[in-house]
Amino acid sequence: MLCVSLTPETTDEALRALAEAAETADLAELRLDAMRGFDLDRLLDHPPCPVIVTYRPTREGGFYEGPERERLDVLRRAVRLGARFIDVEHDALDALGDVPPAKVIASYHNFAETPDDLDTIYTRLAARGAGTVKVATLARHILDTVPVLRLLRDATVPTIALAMGERGVLTRILAPKFGAVLTYASPETGHESAPGQVTARQMRRLYRYDAIGPATEVFGVLADPVGHSLSPRIHNAAFAEIGYDAVYLPLWVEDDPAAFVRAMREFAFAGYSVTIPHKQAVMAAADEIEPVARRIGAVNTLHLRDDGTLFATNTDWTAGAASIEAVVGEGWLAGKRGLILGAGGVGRAMAFALTERGARVTLADVDADRADALAKEIGADTCPTDAVAGRPCDILLNCSPVGMHPHTDATPVPAAALREALVVYDAVYNPRQTRLLVEARRAGCRTISGLEHFVRQAVEQFELWTGRPAPVERMREVVVEALG
Repeated sequence: MLCVSLTPETTDEALRALAEAAETADLAELRLDAMRGFDLDRLLDHPPCPVIVTYRPTREGGFYEGPERERLDVLRRAVRLGARFIDVEHDALDALGDVPPAKVIASYHNFAETPDDLDTIYTRLAARGAGTVKVATLARHILDTVPVLRLLRDATVPTIALAMGERGVLTRILAPKFGAVLTYASPETGHESAPGQVTARQMRRLYRYDAIGPATEVFGVLADPVGHSLSPRIHNAAFAEIGYDAVYLPLWVEDDPAAFVRAMREFAFAGYSVTIPHKQAVMAAADEIEPVARRIGAVNTLHLRDDGTLFATNTDWTAGAASIEAVVGEGWLAGKRGLILGAGGVGRAMAFALTERGARVTLADVDADRADALAKEIGADTCPTDAVAGRPCDILLNCSPVGMHPHTDATPVPAAALREALVVYDAVYNPRQTRLLVEARRAGCRTISGLEHFVRQAVEQFELWTGRPAPVERMREVVVEALG
């Protein structure tokens, strides 16, 4: 079930919020502790959807600071008035008294961390006899989601378990896959009652929460940070378009991405997109790496095969080459001079793509040692980043993050360096029209947008994962809509 958590200030506001929640969720949580005052009789007199009544004290992360006896009296009265559940803190269960267990959610909250003894905490709470057990902890790192998912998967009683914060979002979305009684969502952005809540509309429309079940395959994008990524939109829309039972998640992975991928093997996550800054480090988690991707030294795609092995490949170089050839024609790159700005994951892929097509490559990167190392691998030249404006080339490729949202006023080369005969490729796709591309078109250059590259590489990923033709036009449409 999907529960919208509401924090209104007045009874009238709460009644309006309940009516709106009934349109997007299965039930609503009323946070009485967030209200200036409330009329419990009015709130529970034939509400438009089932209600969880929560009256959280400050010791458990709420706002109530009054007498404990009065607080528990309100919760007991809520049961008599027909609340579907009352949320009762683990340390208040004994004082609650004679309340039907089926009405009680016995909860434990930790807003500081995910403790090492989470299993012990859960076991003790599950033994208290409440109808439902709830455990909510803070994910300070995405690996903190592992014990939470494990707890939910192995639950012995009806359970709600989640990791709060942006790094724990996956536990909220995957709740139905692992058998949770419910998960919490916010009514809208900016009205979250706990960190990391996704809006109810996003849960329904973007992640297709109602369709997630035990057999749902899980995919996601590994990034640091991840909030800017459009991959969840494009892949979830594609899954919906062909009726494929899968969900695609934003995964904010800091430090070692290979450690996270290894940890998720326990839960059989089916595949990943990989983006900045993890395209090289994640290779350590793979059982097999596609030969060209191994030569490139960077991957952007992982796939868990039927035999249980994890396969890594790179769809950046094929998608990038195809995007360029769609504009300049097949074979055009042979003998041409290519200047690539950025020698990271995308830069490596495009350096190999141009070399494979017979182009002569020059590399420039703020990390000169990185550019030098790649140049030695592929037989390319290098130049300092402050000299790229005067470097002769036939095709200029920006494979750096310069110009990416939110720094949309930035450009890797001055407009004066752009000339009519030049072909300009920008791997940045957010925004759709970067400053570099705008100024290149103004100078008469032929241009290739990162949007086309992004769509093509996503199509290749989708077809590898699903074994089915991708709904290409729908995927392109989603990206265009998102970028405006």
